[in-house]
Parts: sequence; structure tokens; C-alpha cells
Amino acid sequence: MLKIESLTKKFGGLTAVNDVSTTIEKGKINAIIGPNGAGKTTFFNLISGAHKPTSGRIIFNDHDVTNLRADQVAKLGISRTFQTTNLFDRATVLDNLIVGHRLRTQSGLMDVLFGTKRLKDEEKICREKARDALDFVGLSHISHRIAADISQEERKRVAFALALSTDPTLVLLDEPAGGVNPEETIGLAELIRKMVKTGLTVCLIEHKMNMIMNLADKIMVLNYGEKIAEGTPAEIRANPFVIEAYLGSEHAAA
Repeated sequence: MLKIESLTKKFGGLTAVNDVSTTIEKGKINAIIGPNGAGKTTFFNLISGAHKPTSGRIIFNDHDVTNLRADQVAKLGISRTFQTTNLFDRATVLDNLIVGHRLRTQSGLMDVLFGTKRLKDEEKICREKARDALDFVGLSHISHRIAADISQEERKRVAFALALSTDPTLVLLDEPAGGVNPEETIGLAELIRKMVKTGLTVCLIEHKMNMIMNLADKIMVLNYGEKIAEGTPAEIRANPFVIEAYLGSEHAAA
């Protein structure tokens, strides 16, 4: 689904991502791990169009998306979440999600000024998409609550729903289980599996190794911006370079 060719990103004298090549496999749970500062979020920023690479190529479903804007990449079917879930805290959960499907609408300023049929039809579609996404992540019961009043775990699920409301085929999840307890982590892992069962492809960054080792089909390891390993969880757990750089002996394969 996604092919990365020799991707490099430099910020002045700092190389955040250095000559990384990999693939994200369709219908699988792909994971990226590595120490803080390894370049993981920068890698996501490059894929999603938030940053432009210094060199290299990004191919998504046979489209070269290397130099596209973030909105153009999203329209092609790549959505993402962020480490911190920023919502419109004074709006309801449902109203926060209505924004997501606006990516797919055509109405503009003139439609708003004249209250056109197209605007009303698209508002209805956006609301339906928002409700569907909330139902998918198990939050229909809080749709009318103010976003500022929901829990951290619920904010994570809202972030999932917001990504889903853009009608993606590939979802990038940046630390989806950050800041939640072990029981909530299990629930979020099940939600990720549910996403893949419905036909989506997922790539996630996460530091919770038990979650990753039980969830991912394929793992890429970054260290100082470079890919040092790639493979199945069992292969990664047994890789001496990964153990030394990141996992530690407690995660080594028996």
C-alpha cells in the first residue's frame, strides 16, 4: 500500500530521518518503535504531508505523494492521529467529529452565505459520518457531551473516530495508548484490530512493548533516524541490535 524509498529529512545540521526505505503492508498492523528522538513522529509527518522530505520518495497506491500538501494526502486516503489529542473543548464530541468529513465536501463560502441545498446535504452527510465513527469506537453514548469533560481514554477514542471520519484506507496512529492505563490499553488494541478487520490498514508508533508485540504483524525499528531492523515481533524481540538500542534484555526472546 505504501512504499518508502530512501527517505531523508534534515533540519539544518540535524538529520531526523536518514535514508529509510520500507513498506507498509495492506490490511496489516504495521508498527514503528524506537527510543525517544529516533525520528518516528518525523517519519509520520513526512508520510502525512506535514513535512517535505529532503530526499527520497513516498508512493501511496501507485501515486507519488512525496511533495503533496497534508490535505491532498488526506484526500487520497491517509489519516493520522497525534500524540496529544487536541479537540475543540467547548464543542460537543459530535461537533468535533463533523469537522473530519469536511475534507470530502465541496461547499464553500457562497454556499454558507446563501444556505444552499448542497451545504445542507453535505452537513447531513458529515453528521451521519460523525455518528458512524462514534459508534465504531464505542462512544455513541457521549456524543452530546462537551469535549472538555471527557476522559483521556475517551479522547483517544475520539481521535480514532476523527481519523475514521475522513474515509481513510491507511490510518497512522501516533502513540495511541499514551497516557492510559493497562486495561484501557487492551481496549484500544482491540479497537485497532477491529479497524483492520473492516479493511483498513494501520501503522502505529508506540512505546508500550507488550501491546506492540501482541498486536503488530510487522515492526520497523528506528534509532537516531536510521532503520536498524524490520520484521515480525519474534524477529525483532530476538534482534541483538534492537535489544541493545531499545528493548533491553527483559524483552529478549527466550
